[in-house]
Amino acid sequence: MRIGELAKRSNLSRDAIRFYERNGLIRSDPGQDDSNNYRDYPEDCVPTLDMISEAQAAGFTIAELRLFLQQLDAASTTEFDGEAFLQQKIEEVEENIRRSHRFLETLKAAKAALAFGGHDPSANPGDAD
Repeated sequence: MRIGELAKRSNLSRDAIRFYERNGLIRSDPGQDDSNNYRDYPEDCVPTLDMISEAQAAGFTIAELRLFLQQLDAASTTEFDGEAFLQQKIEEVEENIRRSHRFLETLKAAKAALAFGGHDPSANPGDAD
C-alpha cells in the first residue's frame, strides 16, 4: 500500500510514518513503477504502527522501540534479555498509570474547587460573584 493509504489506516501523518521508517521501526519497498519514487508498505505496517503509538504513549522511546522490534524480528536473542526488558517496561508503565491516577484525582479536586469559585460557599453566604 502507498503512504497515503497507510496514513489513513493508521491515523498518522505521512511525516510520522516517514520518521518511523527512517528510524527503522517500519519498512517499505520501492514501488513497481520505475518512473516514480513511490514506496509500497506491507500490510503488517498497520498493526505495527498501532503498537508504536501505544508504546510511545506508555513511555517507550524510539531507541527502545527500535531495539524491541529488532529483537522480535531476530532469529537469535542470545544478546538480548527480552524478558528482563519487558518486565522493566511493564513496571515503568504501571508506575505511569499510578502517577496518572494520582494526577487525575488532583484534577478532579481542582475542578470541584472551581465549581465553588475557589472558596467555601458557606464562608460568606451573602457574597455573590
